[in-house]
Amino acid sequence: MDYGGAAADAAHAAMVERLAEVQRRGAADNRFSGDGQLRFLQQRLAGLGAGAPAEQRFGLTVDIARIELRLGQVQRSIEQFEAAALLVPQLAAAARPAAEALLHWELAVAQLRRGENDNCVHCTHGLGCLFPIAPGGVHDEPAGSQAAKAHLEALLAHPAADEPTRLRARWLLTVAAMTLGQYPNGVDERHRIPPAAFASDAEFPRFRQVAADKGVDTLSCSGAAAAEDFDGDGDFDLLSAGFELRSTLRYFAGDGRGNFEDKTSASGLAGYPGGLNMITGDVDNDGDTDVYVLRGAWLAEVGRQPNSLLANDGRGRFRDVTILAGLDGEAFPTQTAALSDYDNDGDLDLYVGNEDYASQLFANQGDGTFVDVAAAAGVENRRYAKAVQFADVDGDTWPDLYVSNYKGKNRLYRNLGDGTFTDIAEEVGVELPLLSFPAWFFDADNDGHLDLFVSSYVEEVAETAASFLGLPRQGEPSRLYKGDGAFGFVDQHEAVGLTDHVAAMGANFGDLDNDGWLDMYLGTGWPAYEALVPNVMYRNDGGKFVDVSAAGGFGHLQKGHAVVFADFDRDGDQDVFEQMGGAFQGDAFHDAYFENPGFGTNWIAVRAVGVRSNRSGIGARVTARFEDGGAPRTLVRFVGGGGSFGANPLELHIGLGAAQRIQRLEVFWPTTGLTDVLLDVDANQVVAIREGAHAEALRR
Repeated sequence: MDYGGAAADAAHAAMVERLAEVQRRGAADNRFSGDGQLRFLQQRLAGLGAGAPAEQRFGLTVDIARIELRLGQVQRSIEQFEAAALLVPQLAAAARPAAEALLHWELAVAQLRRGENDNCVHCTHGLGCLFPIAPGGVHDEPAGSQAAKAHLEALLAHPAADEPTRLRARWLLTVAAMTLGQYPNGVDERHRIPPAAFASDAEFPRFRQVAADKGVDTLSCSGAAAAEDFDGDGDFDLLSAGFELRSTLRYFAGDGRGNFEDKTSASGLAGYPGGLNMITGDVDNDGDTDVYVLRGAWLAEVGRQPNSLLANDGRGRFRDVTILAGLDGEAFPTQTAALSDYDNDGDLDLYVGNEDYASQLFANQGDGTFVDVAAAAGVENRRYAKAVQFADVDGDTWPDLYVSNYKGKNRLYRNLGDGTFTDIAEEVGVELPLLSFPAWFFDADNDGHLDLFVSSYVEEVAETAASFLGLPRQGEPSRLYKGDGAFGFVDQHEAVGLTDHVAAMGANFGDLDNDGWLDMYLGTGWPAYEALVPNVMYRNDGGKFVDVSAAGGFGHLQKGHAVVFADFDRDGDQDVFEQMGGAFQGDAFHDAYFENPGFGTNWIAVRAVGVRSNRSGIGARVTARFEDGGAPRTLVRFVGGGGSFGANPLELHIGLGAAQRIQRLEVFWPTTGLTDVLLDVDANQVVAIREGAHAEALRR
């Protein structure tokens, strides 16, 4: 099917109007940005008679203050909390201590947000909110953090504060003191988290946060990001978006030197709604990369927002062809999907992981249309899906499917090769954690077999404090399942150093130092304002992961969503883009771009071009054999977008360490069983390998 012309224009306009209508209908009831509940509570409070119990008036006032904070009405929220404080003497004596402690906490959080608004949200120097906070990140306007610090100190001295509350208060007190330049000496020794707790596990060069300089510091709530050469000029471009339907998806064209130009209008996306995640792939096999946008996660019925397929014309111009593709049926809340040729017929199929509804497997019919075959294939899941990933786990050429479910057991669907799957997760021991979020397959230990990372998602500041203090923790750890290439898995998260409890949302992997070992960056947080916890960069040190967040400057305190590893400036190493911002309307933040300083190591980039296989090469296995410092090495990588929340370019970047040549570079195409082999390949270049043909050097 031709996705161009008048039909595509009409389909695009129809979907834009449908999304606008969904926004209009659900705006008031959106629990992150709607004011329906606020208006309801305000009416209830106004309707209370003079003789209404003080407890009722107190409870309504606190609830109103919380919602106003979520909507960004910070000063009004603080005033409401202070009004609630005036009601405390009227409460029953037994209820007053708990009410006092509650208000100290709520006011501390609100005042911290005031400090962020006054100092961090619009700063452009790149140092704001990077933990541990350096002198350049100290607040110029200290009033918010000063007030927060006073409330937290009062809470820590309050007899009604239990141990989890005290841990939460200690953490936020640390953050507040750092923003005031008063850490560590300005924190009482009894409550101080020692500076040594925040040191990186290893030395690592610092990456500068230069999003403002590069022109990609979009201000938005939580959302999506994807990098790819969308316009066909050989340089990586960037799509980013907030999740709200009233927001706009933004298109930034890269110049190959790390600079970007906002071409949203020229791309046809001006006024086009964003989403919470995006994935990329050439769904119509026309030689350019298309985009699928996910929407509605966490919103239950209000989240029944249509997803969208954006067809790319190869010049960085997009049209919503969801209707033309037959993907415009019933909508379900989701933020996760994956593209793969699950039936090995040469085109990309689409799996969408829905929340508490049947997930969908859309089989590509080869004519530009899709049909949902999830029920027949046995992959409906019907759990709260947060991540989905295809990978050929056992090397039989049929892509298997992993589904990470929040508050439920995860699934590993084995592809039986006849159009059906069977869930073997419990059988092979990869069903945990129960509170999970991002997940992906990658070769973490370079043994040639796929391993599986599944991050836990623990929404609790006390857990963060406990991790840094070395105290017992209540939540589940993340899992790193070592694979043997035959559906055998062993959890090795402790052995490889992944013991911290990190509430990861956005997450992805790449090779920052080109040493041939895959590193990973976890964007942390959850909707609550107190979730000021540092994002975490793990360097893979020969199969063990070390935290280099502080040393490398990656420990951003704001909520990290889509993560992208890409060599945006084409200097041979991967930079990191992170879409930032919380879910609540008042928790928007600017995106971050961490520029790689370089490590003096070598690399190769491979663009796999399918002919009988899918054009994007998704699922192709790339093997590089070379000598590094005189020692033979073999690296196995698979073409795909990386992690499950943020899309890396489909051009595969492989670090080679000190090697200047690759002795043998292989690409195996599972659809056809062909293997293309290149001998004596120079390092530090981009090569395109066309299925069944000779390779072409694209860039040196």
